Amino acid sequence: MDRITMHPIGIIHSPYKESRNIPIQGTFKKEVEAWIELKDRYVSGLKGLDKFSHMIIIYYFHKSQREEIEGKPFLEQDKHGIFAIRSPHRPNHIGLSIVKIKSIRGNRIYFTEVDVLEGTPLLDIKPYVKHFDSRDNVVSGWLDKHFKNGNIPDKTIIK
Repeated sequence: MDRITMHPIGIIHSPYKESRNIPIQGTFKKEVEAWIELKDRYVSGLKGLDKFSHMIIIYYFHKSQREEIEGKPFLEQDKHGIFAIRSPHRPNHIGLSIVKIKSIRGNRIYFTEVDVLEGTPLLDIKPYVKHFDSRDNVVSGWLDKHFKNGNIPDKTIIK
């Protein structure tokens, strides 16, 4: 299979109009709210999602115009392989975020912990399930040194 075709199921609306000031992960700016405008034909797919506290959103990095196999992540001076970082300049420009659901009204899902640009095409939604998605004894490679002893790096914002 050489080609896969996907279609957006909605649009992510966020206060971030450009990549500047977006946190490296939404959990570093928990209070920022965004919303998804789901296409009407998918609204019945939301049934039951309001019983979850968090969801996983999968989206397309629509502003990325390049592909890199190695890149320099925000917290590092050294390059790492694209599959060891969360850069938008990936082979398929696919992004993933775990966000906190605030409310669902009609075709709109309001959420916090956003780290996505305004107008980003939404590809899919999955419920975050602690029984499936949490892991014990996790090792986070090159990132672990930046979070030693529960510390959070000072620079949590992309410049």
